[in-house]
Amino acid sequence: MTINNTYKLVVNASTRRLAEVRQFVADKAMHFGFDENQISDIRLAVDEACTNIIKHAYKYDESQNVEIRLKLEKNKLCVSLTDTGNAFDPNKYSKPDIREQMKSKKRGGVGVYLIRKLMDDVEYLKMDDHNMIRMYKNLN
Repeated sequence: MTINNTYKLVVNASTRRLAEVRQFVADKAMHFGFDENQISDIRLAVDEACTNIIKHAYKYDESQNVEIRLKLEKNKLCVSLTDTGNAFDPNKYSKPDIREQMKSKKRGGVGVYLIRKLMDDVEYLKMDDHNMIRMYKNLN
C-alpha cells in the first residue's frame, strides 16, 4: 500500500513472515534508487529489528502485528517499525563484545549493534499505546 510516497506493510508477528518483509523492503529501497550494498544493509537491519519485535516485544505471539513503513524524504530513507508489545529501553542496552560472542559461538545478542552499524541513524520511541523504531539510511 502507498500513500504520499509512503509504503506500508502489516504482518503478523511471525518469523515465517520475515522473507516477505525483506522482499518488501528491498523492492521499495530499489525503487527509491538505493544500490545493492545499501539495500542489503537496509534489508538486514529491518530483519533484525522485526525479529527483535517478534521475540522480545511479543514473545512470539503471532496474533500481534508489526507495521513497517518506508518513506523517502530529502534523499534519506526512513523505515519505521511499529508494535504494541513490550518496549525496548535503549538506555539499558550495552554494546556486545563481538569477539567474545564469536569465541563462545553464542548466537543472538547482536541485533541492536548490527542495526546501528548498518543504518545512518536509529531512534526508539515509546508512545502511549505503541513502540516505534525509526531507522534512517542516506541515499548516496
